[in-house]
Amino acid sequence: METNSTKRKFCFKNNDSQFFRNMGWAIFFGALAFNAVAIEKPNVVFILADDLGVNDLSLYGSKFHETPNIDALAKRGMVFTQAYSANPLCSPTRSSIMTGLYPSRIGITAPACHLPAEVLEKQLVSKAGPNQKALGAESLTRLKTAYYTLAEAFKANGYATAHFGKWHLGPEPYSPLEQGFDLDIPHTSAPSPLPKGFFYPFPVWKDHGKPGDNLEDLLCDEAVKYIDQHKKEPFFLNYWSFEVHSPWQAKESQIDKFRAKMDPVSRQRNPVFAGMLETLDEAVGRLVAALDKAGILENTVIIFTGDNGTYINKNKEHMPEEFWEVPVSSSWPFREGKGTIYEGGTRVPLIVVWPGKVKAGTKSDALEQSTDFFPTFADMFGWKLPRGLQMDGVSLKPALLRNKSVRNEIFCHFPSGKPATSLRQGNWKLIRWWCDNNDQTDRHELYNLATDTGEEQDLAEANPEVVKNMASKMDSYLRESEAVIPKPNPNFKIK
Repeated sequence: METNSTKRKFCFKNNDSQFFRNMGWAIFFGALAFNAVAIEKPNVVFILADDLGVNDLSLYGSKFHETPNIDALAKRGMVFTQAYSANPLCSPTRSSIMTGLYPSRIGITAPACHLPAEVLEKQLVSKAGPNQKALGAESLTRLKTAYYTLAEAFKANGYATAHFGKWHLGPEPYSPLEQGFDLDIPHTSAPSPLPKGFFYPFPVWKDHGKPGDNLEDLLCDEAVKYIDQHKKEPFFLNYWSFEVHSPWQAKESQIDKFRAKMDPVSRQRNPVFAGMLETLDEAVGRLVAALDKAGILENTVIIFTGDNGTYINKNKEHMPEEFWEVPVSSSWPFREGKGTIYEGGTRVPLIVVWPGKVKAGTKSDALEQSTDFFPTFADMFGWKLPRGLQMDGVSLKPALLRNKSVRNEIFCHFPSGKPATSLRQGNWKLIRWWCDNNDQTDRHELYNLATDTGEEQDLAEANPEVVKNMASKMDSYLRESEAVIPKPNPNFKIK
């Protein structure tokens, strides 16, 4: 017997058809809403290169190095021409990425997070040699788990999280697994794959691989697997490469290739470093290809940057003897490189790909620092962060969406080694060398980066008011970030 309900399946009155049209619109708008949710929660791949300076990439002007995959990635998004690390060395910058805080506030001011001793409180070193004018800071050796990390924020917002590669912020119980990551490969806090660790056997990844294997290739294998396994859920993939840090090791075919390109008058001409960079570039290409194969490339934010400036000196550390007298790389036209507070020590490459939001193939001269990544992600995705959470960085969202500058100052406190602090304000850059005069008072240098990119002409003496005003502003940053202030070394002796 035919019922009213079965009739309704086949017979539509005018109001019935309207009902289904309304249902169709509801489904349509529901799909749009679902898609909007998906777009608001894209995957994130954060690629951090180790010791990669701003001018090491061909897209930034290198004529010797070849980075076609990184160049192609840049065409998909925005390239920043004035990006800075928070410190000229690795661990401090990495801590700033994970927390959004200045290394001076955290207390990790040197790459000391692989050392066995747990140093968790900020303080000056207790003594220094008679040739050192200042007592600098004793760096913390662990990123305290009390900090709310970037990975923990991703987890709190529904993301799977994984870390691949170099960490260097402390072993267990301070490893990625205690800082918000579900997975950590190869689970080490080593500063590099020394000794001779880019090829099997790997000291940082024991009982893995076989003769002939390359560490970067195997790390990328694992990251590619992770992308495929998690393609149906939002994920945060932290790919922190060991390249292009020492030991200086590349594949023989790469060394042969770049040896043939060597120009004895070129500043960048080291075939081993070029080969290592090519391996990193290939890994970037493979990660992008994996995202594309998984069908999620257009719903993935990709960040590519470096942790500090490039290594510019000659070095015999596992470098083939043939290249002992060849500088590893060059940061020209910037001054100095890794480990210094000059531009070559803290200028880094930065590429941001945000499909559907950031216009492809664009450049930005907006100032940026590694402290900015955490607040930028929070702003991009509308996160609700814990009440009272402190951030030293700023959101780059206006720069990404409208190419609008969001900061005018870059502060860097480097109280380890030969202690110094810098402040960039507009085009002016002030450097304070702590206790550096013979009477152990502070010495200042002032540069106008608009006309003197290489920091060759010190204008401090000719611009005392600029020095005074910027030094006062620098003092404010130091106080606010509770920085350890270097003091005169009582054991210093003038030769």
